[in-house]
Amino acid sequence: MIDVAEAEKIILSNTFTPNIIEIPLELSIDRVLQEDVFTDTDFPPFDRIMMDGIAINFDEYENGRREFKVAGIQAAGKPQQTLIDKTECLEAMTGAILPNGTDTIIQYELLEFNDEKTVARINDEDIERGRNIHNKGTDKKAGDLLIKKGVIVSAAELAVMASVGKTSVKVSQHPRVAVISTGDELVEIDQEPLPHQIRRSNIYAIQAELNKLGLKCSKHHLNDEKDELEKSILKILEDHEVLILSGGVSMGKFDFVPEVLDTCGVKKLFHKIKQKPGKPFWFGVRDQKNVAFAFPGNPVSTFMCFHRYFKPWLMKSMEIAEVKKYYAVLNDSIDFKAPLTYFLQVKTHFDQNANLCAQPIVGRGSGDHANLLEADGFLEIPGGSEAIKKGQVFRYFPFRN
Repeated sequence: MIDVAEAEKIILSNTFTPNIIEIPLELSIDRVLQEDVFTDTDFPPFDRIMMDGIAINFDEYENGRREFKVAGIQAAGKPQQTLIDKTECLEAMTGAILPNGTDTIIQYELLEFNDEKTVARINDEDIERGRNIHNKGTDKKAGDLLIKKGVIVSAAELAVMASVGKTSVKVSQHPRVAVISTGDELVEIDQEPLPHQIRRSNIYAIQAELNKLGLKCSKHHLNDEKDELEKSILKILEDHEVLILSGGVSMGKFDFVPEVLDTCGVKKLFHKIKQKPGKPFWFGVRDQKNVAFAFPGNPVSTFMCFHRYFKPWLMKSMEIAEVKKYYAVLNDSIDFKAPLTYFLQVKTHFDQNANLCAQPIVGRGSGDHANLLEADGFLEIPGGSEAIKKGQVFRYFPFRN
């Protein structure tokens, strides 16, 4: 067996290199950006009015003028007007270009109009030059770097790219993923299990997690029959870059997955990690074309291994520039003195000092997937700890937002 750190090192040393594809901007949400994005103009591209009101020449206000005749209106989206007479003003709308001859906007809340709405009086003695104007180029200059490649596109990035006229964008192509459950005891979810059977669930949990990451997958179920496993896995390997298997990797007489993967040309890089749950985890590669994550079949084991190992591998493979790490404070002492790294299920909350706190949710082993309903993630407790006390800080792997 190897330890968790060594397993992580091996996995992250065997990432795949995604192809770069160009897709329509509106389809780029949650994709990994693979190009730098620059401004095509100043941000904002003109002196932009920030409040509805009137546009004046501040020199007149500074010289004591408080009443201004309304000479017209500067609407948003309309060509720039010019204030001819500095003793007058132009009504000005939010988002419009600042009229020539003006340099200050007085919002309506500070104004009083005559009955005919032809004269505006300013009811404020504390006006400064340049008020309520978003000056051209104060956010970004033309040619400035806006977004670095390696960012996961959110609605914010999408909106900014739209504002610089990007109709299409270069992103990492997702790998083709196959999710495979094994075991004669598993039946489909629409079937009534016999007394010795259970419904499949791991395969649906993994699919859901992949969907959250923006990935699609094909689902397969294979029985514990060596020839069938070999024939099916060989075909799946040809059609997918990534295999995620659940079950068949322990020491039972019908746990054929490690042997079959070897027969199919997938080289074992490790089998078994000093951890609880998920000790029998198997990982291997095939000719730099395929990666196989073979997780133990118990639901908590599969779920934990996916979050602890597959997600970091995917983040690095997709060339994400910044991968966040989380840490949480243990809320209660626990009794665990085994030499294995322990992934403790926890419920989290923020305390009054904004510390992320983790409350242990102790279940009945790696088969108790109902216990996950109460938890938000896993706390990684290093093996060999003599005492695991309240207040200690550990690495945290969330599975809820």
